[in-house]
Amino acid sequence: MATISPASDFVPAAAPAAAPASARDPRLDFYRGIAMFIILIAHIPNDPWAKWIPARFGYSDATEIFVFCSGMASAIAFGGAFLRKGWWMGTARVAYRIWQVYWAHIALFFFVAMTMAALDQTGAFEKTYVSSLNLQHFFNDPAPQLVGIFTLTYVPNYFDILPMYLVVLALMPLYMALYRVSFWLMAAVCVAIWFIAQTGALALPAEPWSERQWFFNPFGWQLLFFTGFAFMRGWIPAPPVSKSLIWVAIAFVVLSAPFGSWKVFTWINTAAPELGAVIRKGWPLTEELRGKTEFGLLRYVHFLSLAYLGWVAAGEHGHRLIATGHGVGARIWQFLLAVITKVGQQSLAVFVFSMAAARLIGVALDQAGRDVATVFVANMIGFAMIIGVAYLAAWFKSQPWKSKK
Repeated sequence: MATISPASDFVPAAAPAAAPASARDPRLDFYRGIAMFIILIAHIPNDPWAKWIPARFGYSDATEIFVFCSGMASAIAFGGAFLRKGWWMGTARVAYRIWQVYWAHIALFFFVAMTMAALDQTGAFEKTYVSSLNLQHFFNDPAPQLVGIFTLTYVPNYFDILPMYLVVLALMPLYMALYRVSFWLMAAVCVAIWFIAQTGALALPAEPWSERQWFFNPFGWQLLFFTGFAFMRGWIPAPPVSKSLIWVAIAFVVLSAPFGSWKVFTWINTAAPELGAVIRKGWPLTEELRGKTEFGLLRYVHFLSLAYLGWVAAGEHGHRLIATGHGVGARIWQFLLAVITKVGQQSLAVFVFSMAAARLIGVALDQAGRDVATVFVANMIGFAMIIGVAYLAAWFKSQPWKSKK
């Protein structure tokens, strides 16, 4: 078996060399928790706060955080199983997780479809909520769409992240087998699959009545997932903390913003129309390289730049995310860290719940209006609910009924 290098800041300092990723990194749960709050905002229909999420200022967004951190978490949860128990048992462990995520996807679809149908059945609303999610095909002709939902040949918009995650997880046994031969062989196959996906050759059909494809092509997004996986396993050493690298990352994030964000471009075009005209000419050059469906190259570079800055800001082994001190400010920071980290630790439960809750919060905003105060209250209620779900999920996972006390 290939030797695993422990030379990575993502590897716990006290971890043995044979199993470099055996404990959770505080940065992993913290940043994934941040992503969960952003994802909730992004999925509340017409939420004004969504105008200020990271996606409005560059190529990458919270989806990249979720996928990258999921790769890192998988390195801990599943990578160790391959090393300790062998390839077959590691594959079984991944299969069990695929089973869990698959049924989470099915349950999410049917719950949201049911709630949208129930709202329409009341006749109390001017808009049709089933149509707002483009689910009329499912209700008009349910028999073939039921088959499609369960076989993942019908993947409606809004329900496309978990199917992508399922396929990416299914690639893990392949990559672990390739890694036994050579890390470079595994990396080459990973990059080759991503490259082929950029051509559209690996696109997956999303519905039988059109040529629409999966919004998130798993064969493109797997590159980001396994980048996080490789960092956490110690296969790729963490980059050094360097002023030069920091400035390069900052420069890319800032200078690419007018090309990756229509919002930023609009600001510049309003303030300096001549500069805006120059920037507009560059948009076609970046169109293919920033695609979200196949996970374009510019999204990858943009996210790695942000991830590097976030990694530097958190400090070695995330020591700046470990709350210290006894003052009021320190206690507030400790509380926020604990809450955000808990949300990140229970990301699957939180994600599924937030996707369902976001639609209902949107319905409430349709009725109450979207003034500043109402939007604030709606988002705070949403935050409180996903925090509650995170703590409830953690409580169930602890299996308190097995306690001897």
